[in-house]
Amino acid sequence: MNPEDKLQGDADQGSAPEPAVFTVPRKSPSGETLSDLSISEESLDRRVRYKLLKDAVVMYAANRRRGTHDTKTRGDVTGSTRKLWRQKGTGRARAGSKKNPVWRGGGTIFGPHPRDYSYSINKKQKRLALSSALRSKFAEGRVLVLEGLDLDAPRTRAVAGVLKALGVEGRCLIGTAQVDRNLVLSTRNIPKVRAKVVSDLNAEDVLMADRLILTRDAFDRVSAGSLAGGVVSQGSEDASEGQEG
Repeated sequence: MNPEDKLQGDADQGSAPEPAVFTVPRKSPSGETLSDLSISEESLDRRVRYKLLKDAVVMYAANRRRGTHDTKTRGDVTGSTRKLWRQKGTGRARAGSKKNPVWRGGGTIFGPHPRDYSYSINKKQKRLALSSALRSKFAEGRVLVLEGLDLDAPRTRAVAGVLKALGVEGRCLIGTAQVDRNLVLSTRNIPKVRAKVVSDLNAEDVLMADRLILTRDAFDRVSAGSLAGGVVSQGSEDASEGQEG
């Protein structure tokens, strides 16, 4: 074999695979099918990072906890602290106050008390979790681009009609490029439907939705890779894997 051909073969084997491209359907508010769009995984993530997604969802759930639970210790229970009977000579087990945790009506040992459950993973992990969650939705075909949605006033019936025309059921997340007050107010009374600016999305928002509807401007932002930072470099990916572990 020619040495140059062998070197070329080795270079081909070591080259990175072509990035995957996902096809995204595009529809009008009336349900009419328009030309499809496409998005490359380079704007998202190379793979779905299940452990990182789990860590992110647990963090968001923990941050929503109020932590107001409380139990009474023996010092909080109302009652006398008098010793019930003398220490020796009665034949009974020694006992102190009737607030003893061993007794019925006494205090609670090691019970929960008010505390703050919130914590945070770092920014890079949050961005990577979001891009991974978006990739999973695009790969599963659960993303739809809505072209021409324009509300001049809050109209719940109009938005409900659009969702019905699109055939969208279950939990739905509508992503917009800018704050759309009319859309937010229109979806507020529709069960399991939310409208949110894509720059405010997190991994949990995306994962908990059965369908993700993006306006055209919002899709362009995601496709440009500006939302979650796009695919990270190999060195950064290795560092993130170390943090996941």
